[in-house]
Amino acid sequence: MSILGNILWLIFGGFLSGLGWLVAGLLWCITIVGIPVGVQCFKLAGLSFCPFGKEVVHGGGAGSFLLNVLWFIFSGLELAICNFVFGLLCCITIVGIPFGKQFFKIAGLSLAPFGAEVH
Repeated sequence: MSILGNILWLIFGGFLSGLGWLVAGLLWCITIVGIPVGVQCFKLAGLSFCPFGKEVVHGGGAGSFLLNVLWFIFSGLELAICNFVFGLLCCITIVGIPFGKQFFKIAGLSLAPFGAEVH
């Protein structure tokens, strides 16, 4: 079921969500200091392209908190708003609710991706 869900996900907006993560990763990788943040963006782009069947577990420490604060200011809010709006649009119909839930999961992760693990 997760394979079919991921295929439909890409058609109904998941591709744009993943593209947002890739663009954010490329922008962060322009500077040497931002490369670790860009690498995290590329990892989360993989989740954004295929979210069905994956769980997010939050953890981390002080370093993750500091990176999350910088992330929120420079990239996180924009990605979270985009994913939240896509989630609302998907939840208009009953058929789109599972896709909306995935967009909401990614929107939450967009606010604080550091210290989170995808299982």
